[in-house]
Amino acid sequence: MGNNGNGNSSRIGMDWQSSPRWAGITRPYTVQDVERLRGSLHIEHTLARQGAERLWELLHRDSYVPALGAMTGNQAVQQVRAGLKAIYVSGWQVAADANDAGQMYPDQSLYPANSVPNLCRRINQALTRADQIHHAEGENGVHWFAPLIADAEAGFGGNLNAFELMKAMIEAGAACVHFEDQLSSAKKCGHLGGKVLVPTVEAIQKLVAARLAADVLGVPTLIMARTDADSAHLLTSDVDPRDRECLTGERTPEGFYGIRGGIESAIARALAYAPYVELIWCETSHPDLDEARQFADAVHAKYPGKMLAYNCSPSFNWKKKLDDATIARFQTELAAMGYKFQFITLAGFHSLNLSMFELARQYKVTGMSAYSQLQEEEFRSELEQGYEAVKHQRFVGTGYFDAVTQVIAGGASSVTALAGSTEAAQFAPTKLQGHSKSATDAVSQLMHGDGRLISTVELQIAEPGPEESLMPSGD
Repeated sequence: MGNNGNGNSSRIGMDWQSSPRWAGITRPYTVQDVERLRGSLHIEHTLARQGAERLWELLHRDSYVPALGAMTGNQAVQQVRAGLKAIYVSGWQVAADANDAGQMYPDQSLYPANSVPNLCRRINQALTRADQIHHAEGENGVHWFAPLIADAEAGFGGNLNAFELMKAMIEAGAACVHFEDQLSSAKKCGHLGGKVLVPTVEAIQKLVAARLAADVLGVPTLIMARTDADSAHLLTSDVDPRDRECLTGERTPEGFYGIRGGIESAIARALAYAPYVELIWCETSHPDLDEARQFADAVHAKYPGKMLAYNCSPSFNWKKKLDDATIARFQTELAAMGYKFQFITLAGFHSLNLSMFELARQYKVTGMSAYSQLQEEEFRSELEQGYEAVKHQRFVGTGYFDAVTQVIAGGASSVTALAGSTEAAQFAPTKLQGHSKSATDAVSQLMHGDGRLISTVELQIAEPGPEESLMPSGD
């Protein structure tokens, strides 16, 4: 489908001008620029579009959207199954243990630039499989395709790098992407020292590059601007007059300019970025509601209703900084200030490491008793909370692919995998009318020869054998 007609350009221009979706968003380029760069064939990016539209809806419908950082597709599936509506894809976590270099890195942009898009792709593939499994079983109560909010760090280079990275994020299905105002070649985690800011004008150009990429791909991806000016003390250049009032007059051996960090500097940066993005994030060094309110009030004084984001960081010692009552109300108070997206960046890293350490420590002492205890916890979570991974064969799609096998074979396959498996025999003890069932009611659907599912009540078999075509419904 071509994109070069004047009528189409006019419609895009009208949408930018009239749609509430684009209210408060500045584009320093024209519709004609976008049309010229799009090419003649429009490629639809369904996951990115659906995710962006859903995230926009959630941000405007709910008081705030909470999210946890996921390191794997399975972690993302667990988050959605537990009821979270969005997923954060952290560059720190990718650096630590989910990058395409296969290395363990600190958060200093050392990993390949396509690593976060590839993790987004893996997460979306896991969510797609979960959706397929449940849809095939007739269970459609969970919206599996949670929007992904992904970390583009400082863009891994210049404006063209940011443009290409944004495209890669969209192609991988990201709903929102954030860029920070650090120098990409010296990028640091926001809670490390030695951070170097780029001039405000350069940071804005990267945000524009990201918006242009989204427009060229025709997807309403949300963009988040992050500023590290609160705790950064170095600047690459004094070319932008907006940055000069923060200069200290010092120069480093590398030629960087010394600057005064702090909340006022962060506010100045936020006000400069606000016209170009949907959300603004100020990286902070401690959890402080008063400071958060100061930042929010300053932004909203000039840009009422501009959505904010807050990193409830594991780098903070929460109990050392705040009492239990303050911690409990922390996020609702932030929400009242306009912090619409609140996330724990490294939740996947910390939960994965602690849970494995505790299992390994106990296993060393008590052997199989330790694992049995973990399994009993899984059974309790399954019964009380809907946790599903205890039945790991079904969880990863064995029953789904049994159904595929039966459809291909016209319902006559003898090589389906779940029937006769140890999972079917040991994890679903329910028996019906004296017949031994290899699963509960939910795990008992056969395929008719024409591909239709047979329910449990139609079964007249005594034992599910290798020739029977069993597809799990709920177990």
